[in-house]
Amino acid sequence: MNYNQAEFCIGAMKSGDFIRDGLPQLAFAGRSNVGKSSVINCLLNRKNFARVGSAPGKTSQVNFFRIGGALYLVDLPGYGYAKVSKQERERWGRLMEAYFASGLITTGVHIVDARHKPTADDVTMINWFKSTNCPVIVVANKLDKCKKSEIEPNLLRIRETLELAEDTVLLPFSAEKGTGVEELRRMLFEG
Repeated sequence: MNYNQAEFCIGAMKSGDFIRDGLPQLAFAGRSNVGKSSVINCLLNRKNFARVGSAPGKTSQVNFFRIGGALYLVDLPGYGYAKVSKQERERWGRLMEAYFASGLITTGVHIVDARHKPTADDVTMINWFKSTNCPVIVVANKLDKCKKSEIEPNLLRIRETLELAEDTVLLPFSAEKGTGVEELRRMLFEG
């Protein structure tokens, strides 16, 4: 599949806007400042495909990108830090709940920060993914900011905090250095 052939389709503001054409949907989720856009850009070998914002929380809708005409990469609103109104955060929450309940997700990609213990919001997100019964890949981004001696203990803490099953992939990743990019491409685009 040609992952370089990527096009924006729609930014869904309500559940009626979700694409339902039967193609697989790879849902990407992560905290507002975890580098989700950087991971997507790295994965697609593009510089500014998913907008990297100077302020976290740029994604405010469910964005559908068609990849190689064969599947959708679905960029979900970031959660946690974003400096937006309470009403806007609640709207995002309802939109994401509707997407998770839609049955459209075929694979989940949950991006967490390799440097820190997952937050309560990260735990909520992984539980939403688990509720879909779809495969989930947990991407531990910002690996380049960890000391070598911190990597294994941090990955173990992530696995334990998120209560990941033994067969759930926890992928060390650095959008900055390109670590884990080829592995993630293989899992998503060739699997």
